[in-house]
Amino acid sequence: MAAKKKEVVLQININSQELWEEMLCLKGLIVVDVYQAWCGPCKTVVDLFQKIRNEVGSDLLHFAVAEVDSIDSLEKYRGKCEPVFLFYAGGELVAAVRGANAPLLQKTILEQLAVERKVLEHGRQRVVVQDRAFSKEEGKVAVLQEQWKAK
Repeated sequence: MAAKKKEVVLQININSQELWEEMLCLKGLIVVDVYQAWCGPCKTVVDLFQKIRNEVGSDLLHFAVAEVDSIDSLEKYRGKCEPVFLFYAGGELVAAVRGANAPLLQKTILEQLAVERKVLEHGRQRVVVQDRAFSKEEGKVAVLQEQWKAK
């Protein structure tokens, strides 16, 4: 009889402030799909995340879904109806993507993962970003990317 495969969880489910704080302690890049309880996480990106996970295969890349209604740190995202993906490294926000734009998400994940590897391997300094509200003039999808300088 063949052994059963162990089910690998792609996305960590974060539904409390305590779990949020634990998740921020993970080493590497964490891509968080923040969502409202009434609409649920963005299902259209799960295949993309699985594809990236298979291609990259890195222990430094983590995916999570976080319900904003139960996490105080995400209060400013309550009442929003568009998907928001937050990128954390070293417990700090390093990028954000608004909207389910697969090419932009893939590009941002790969770029931020490369930056995080350089931070961890070469001691580069991480520069964090502040997420801000975007106007319609700036477009539905916007990225705040980490800018870092070599020491």
